[in-house]
Amino acid sequence: MMVTTTFSFEGYRIKEYRGIVRGIIVRAPTIAQGIVGGLKNIVGGQIGAYTEMCEQARLQAYERLIQHAREMGANAVVGLRYDASEVVSRGSATEVLCYGTAVVVEPVGRS
Repeated sequence: MMVTTTFSFEGYRIKEYRGIVRGIIVRAPTIAQGIVGGLKNIVGGQIGAYTEMCEQARLQAYERLIQHAREMGANAVVGLRYDASEVVSRGSATEVLCYGTAVVVEPVGRS
């Protein structure tokens, strides 16, 4: 599956638009991540446990987007974007949304 944040692939043309695709995940820190994150929040600095949680959430949202695009019969996604927001007050859960447009592409020169 080819994926880009732009709206085209060099050397390819969009043959067909399949529609908007998305992957969404809501994650909360594990107990260990919450404890480590809470301590780091007091002393300051990078909160590695939360960084790991956010990276896992982005990856899972991306994988769901790819699955959704395949289900729609696409072989590429253009305009990929991420969005995140707090779902539960006081930061106890984060929603990560990955979205774009599913398309069918083919190399330039083929019809």
